Amino acid sequence: MMANTHSLSGKVALVTGGDRGIGRAVVQALAEAGADIALNYHSRESEADQVRSLVERYGRRCITVCADVSVSADVSRMVGSIEETLGAVAILVNNAGIARPRSLEEITEKDWDEMIDVNLKSVFLVTQAVLPGMRDGKWGRIINMSSAAAQLGGIIGPHYTASKAGILGLTHSYASLLAREGITVNAIAPALIGTEMIAGNPQARPERIPVGRFGTSEEVAGVVVMLALNGYVTGQTINVNGGLYMS
Repeated sequence: MMANTHSLSGKVALVTGGDRGIGRAVVQALAEAGADIALNYHSRESEADQVRSLVERYGRRCITVCADVSVSADVSRMVGSIEETLGAVAILVNNAGIARPRSLEEITEKDWDEMIDVNLKSVFLVTQAVLPGMRDGKWGRIINMSSAAAQLGGIIGPHYTASKAGILGLTHSYASLLAREGITVNAIAPALIGTEMIAGNPQARPERIPVGRFGTSEEVAGVVVMLALNGYVTGQTINVNGGLYMS
């Protein structure tokens, strides 16, 4: 189980891509720890509504917001709606992302642009949009979902690897710039978590992982809660990868 006290009570958490996979587990874990939830999704409204129902069982407030987080106008509308309904975002989990496995020869400029926009540009846009509220409150937790691909190259392709490596650079920069304002910024680098994202990739096999199995979304979500509760850890990449990459 996640934190069984309401240590994040009164905090508003925005989770992008919170309707499924790791995002869904993160939403539930933050709600269990006491946070109110703004759940962003792109197209799966019914799944987002299901997660909202789960959050409300914890007695937390929850809204779902459909937005393409790679588009600045959508991001502005989303954050404005959240602030009007729930209040300023105190915890941001930049989780939204895509994986489009391609061989080296197959990757097109379109593939590259889409990957950078959805996986990396979105982190910048959403972070910039919620920062004023965090700075006004002198408290914030920004948690960016990277990947072990940023450290090892991965099995999806260099377009994906570059997008996830860029997240680490953004994390370091924001962390250093915001450290004295009560705002921490960290990254999580999972590997081969048993979600829809890896289901169709034949290279994603549990025997690749030293512990011999895929990770669970709940194991990643537990790290998110830890980072949300901790005000002294910043600028770090937490590896949740079953020993695939050891730092």
